[in-house]
Amino acid sequence: MNTDVMFSSKSDQWATPIDFFRELDAEFHFNLDPAADENNHKCDTYFTVKENGLLQSWGGYRVFCNPPYGREIGKWVEKAFRTNAEHGNLIVMLLPARTDTKWFHDFIYNRAEVRFVRGRLKFGDSKSGAPFPSMVVIYHERKGAENGKKEK
Repeated sequence: MNTDVMFSSKSDQWATPIDFFRELDAEFHFNLDPAADENNHKCDTYFTVKENGLLQSWGGYRVFCNPPYGREIGKWVEKAFRTNAEHGNLIVMLLPARTDTKWFHDFIYNRAEVRFVRGRLKFGDSKSGAPFPSMVVIYHERKGAENGKKEK
C-alpha cells in the first residue's frame, strides 16, 4: 500500500492506528466497521466501498466508524446520528476535529459525547502526525430503543 498517497490530500482514507482502536474497543466492544476494506477493517463484520456502508443498516451493531475524510464525511456523520436515533445502538466515530462545519453543528454538537484527541494521531504506517486534530464522537447506546446485539 502506498502510504505517500494514503496520508495526503490525494486520498480521503486515514487508517486508524491499531493501538488507538484497541483502547476504544476495550471500552466499547465493537462488532461492525462500516467504512473499511479487506486490509484495514477493525471488526470481523465490515463494509467495503463496493458494499457502501452508507447504504447498509448499522442497526443492532456496536459500531466503530472511521469514515473517508472527503466531501461525503457529513453523510457518514448524519448516518451515525440517524441510526442511533432510530435504533439506539452504540456508534463511535473517529473524525477530524472540524468544529466549524455544518455536520458538526447539525449532528454532533449537543447530540453526542465528544472526546478531543491530544496531539496528532499517526494514521496507518505514517511516521508523522496527521495535519489536523482528531476527535472521537460517541453516540451512546440508549435503552428501550430497538438495539438488539448482533454478535458476529
